[in-house]
Amino acid sequence: MSIERTTATLPPAISVAGLRRVYDVKPEPVTALGGVDLEVAPGEFFGLLGPNGAGKTTLIKILTTLLLPTAGEARIFGFDVATDSRRIRRIMNMVAGGEQSGYGILTVREQLWMFSQFYGLGTREGWRRVDELIEAVGLAEQRVQRVSTLATGQRQKMNMARGLLNDPWILFLDEPTLGLDVAAARGIRELILDWKAAVPGRTVLLTTHYMAEADELCERIAIVDRGRILAIGSPEELKRRIQRESIFRLELDHLDGGAARLARLPGVVSAALAADSDAEAQRVVVNLVLVEDAALGAVVTALGGLGSQILALRKSEPTLEDVFIELVGRGFADGADDTDGAGGHAGEDRGSGGGMPATAEVVVAEVEAERVEAGR
Repeated sequence: MSIERTTATLPPAISVAGLRRVYDVKPEPVTALGGVDLEVAPGEFFGLLGPNGAGKTTLIKILTTLLLPTAGEARIFGFDVATDSRRIRRIMNMVAGGEQSGYGILTVREQLWMFSQFYGLGTREGWRRVDELIEAVGLAEQRVQRVSTLATGQRQKMNMARGLLNDPWILFLDEPTLGLDVAAARGIRELILDWKAAVPGRTVLLTTHYMAEADELCERIAIVDRGRILAIGSPEELKRRIQRESIFRLELDHLDGGAARLARLPGVVSAALAADSDAEAQRVVVNLVLVEDAALGAVVTALGGLGSQILALRKSEPTLEDVFIELVGRGFADGADDTDGAGGHAGEDRGSGGGMPATAEVVVAEVEAERVEAGR
């Protein structure tokens, strides 16, 4: 299915309203999603952060038509996940970190062609797309190599190629750089950005435990915990939410009277010598907390009066990890088990098919739907 995609004419890439999912388990039902509202614009790179058990996997399963909501609604480019699943499966794909889909005895080229047939591409078009994507992900030298012999980074490149075979409108990425070395992870990120930028309206939803990755890639981020969205905004907006004072690191050649001289100035909340100060090397480092940035002027004026020379001045910004800890109050590994399916961890649960990745489940479901339709 293909249409002219422009962000001006497309409906929201993701539209979720009052979404709930309750698992009927013993001793009492478990609420995985407790009324989620979310909208992602076409062409947006959106991030989803949360600890294990936050409900991320449940939300993605619903958005990728692998799980029905208990209440509320969710739409992908205007298609309802409950009634338009076949249409959604034609315009989406998913790639998960550590994915083992396919058959190890096949070569990279054979594996990708097999999936091209699952996705409904014609033979000639399938081979064209396979060879095109093998080049794009940098696997030309491994094209006739057996999948079972690929290194981890090479296998994930192949998985990315598989995820792009059907030219999806929206790509779901579940920890796509999990377990990769620095170079391989950077290559995957660059590939994703290049793919997204090539066509207006291409949309990405990313879940990751790597805060720096989310900060680098995502235009907006939702922080999720216990089935609810705690905060949503750009990385910069989220960081500003928790920064109540201005924090500076000040390096001086000397400071007569010590940091206490600065602590008494108007607008200074606190001033303390940093552990890496070295008086013998004529290097004094002060951690300075101000009510606001404007108070820095009085500090600079005072230092001039004391004869201190400023060697370096750097403002400290909060990180996404700071935001996460402030809002959630616990780390990724501290959450309860995710409540999806049989109760496995979010990072381990790739679908309800006993280890079958979600992407393969989508393929199988689509093929079965086609058979049913053909038999009518």
